[in-house]
Amino acid sequence: MKQRRWDIFCKVIDNYGDIGVCWRLARQLAAEHGLTVRLWVDDLASFQPLCPALDPALSCQSLQGVDIHHWPADFTVPRHDGMADVVIEAFACDLPSDYLIAMAATRTRTGKQPVWINLEYLSAEAWTQGCHGLPSPHPQLPLTKYFFFPGFDVRSGGLLREARLRIERDAWLHTRPPASHPVNLPARPPAPLTISLFCYENPCLPALLQAWAGGDRPVHCLVPQGRALVQAAAALGQPELQPPDRLHCGSLSLQALPFVRQEDYDPLLWRCDVNFVRGEDSFVRALWAGRPLVWQLYPQEGDAHLPKLQAFLDHYLSAPETTLPAPAAAALRRFWQLWNSATHESIATAWQEYAACLPDYAVHAGNWEKQQANQTDLASKLVFFCEKLL
Repeated sequence: MKQRRWDIFCKVIDNYGDIGVCWRLARQLAAEHGLTVRLWVDDLASFQPLCPALDPALSCQSLQGVDIHHWPADFTVPRHDGMADVVIEAFACDLPSDYLIAMAATRTRTGKQPVWINLEYLSAEAWTQGCHGLPSPHPQLPLTKYFFFPGFDVRSGGLLREARLRIERDAWLHTRPPASHPVNLPARPPAPLTISLFCYENPCLPALLQAWAGGDRPVHCLVPQGRALVQAAAALGQPELQPPDRLHCGSLSLQALPFVRQEDYDPLLWRCDVNFVRGEDSFVRALWAGRPLVWQLYPQEGDAHLPKLQAFLDHYLSAPETTLPAPAAAALRRFWQLWNSATHESIATAWQEYAACLPDYAVHAGNWEKQQANQTDLASKLVFFCEKLL
């Protein structure tokens, strides 16, 4: 198979989810599938925290085997580089009009268009399986786009997972001392429950922090720089917290962490007893960590995100090889639902019920991760899908 060129277009809408997924995918396509990958990003400044080596002032640079280009508002097709074999518009970001015209010209000239993929958001909703891989003709140009849906079922596009991820995780857990981590975390205390907290602003967070502070069990909470840390500081009566600040409040010990590059986030997940995650990228990494987790979806108008939550919970809690005891499943569903709603009055009670089932959740998360790892990863499925069309 000849070396293919892939173009990935990404718009940074909010936070780091879109670029987080695209950057991870681009690196894997280059490293594991030998592809020439150009990643077009409209906001390099927002990209830089995930990849500290990136220089936002440069319009073009190569990092970790990926050519990273700034996607300006006045985009023009680079004439000297030629058209890519595969073009991905991430999360319906809409390709530049000049690029679409160039794709159509390629089809007119050669009789074959580049493979055009709309990489959709991750979902466990049943309807996505029926739409996965479907073609969509362009209304004016002689082009066809194909929808690619990441998911948890063999009929979906799968999940992002590097070939050596599980090997590296197991080696880290078995060989590294508890204090070993790129952000120099202190040695893990023997008794407290260690929690990583990565979330959007959440009306439930102040009440949850107070529940941890007033509980009988010590909680060591690790919060990366960002919106959650700002809200947590305010909820605990602090003007601000900055790494490596540490705050003690009753049974709660809260520590501020620096924002780390993607590769350094995984060990944080691996060492914690519970991981609070948000959006798509950190959620998938927490699933591969095989530890208990709590997922906050990106809030949408009219609570449009809640059916997506229910669909995943139905899948996660009913997997035949990983069935939880009914009380534990009910407690997990209740806590996740509250965490994703504007209702915070019952969060303390829901947390107590959830925390009481953590041993069950640890077994369940590990078994579910092993089951999911038997499926083909997203990058490999994507390459196979595109090669059939080239």
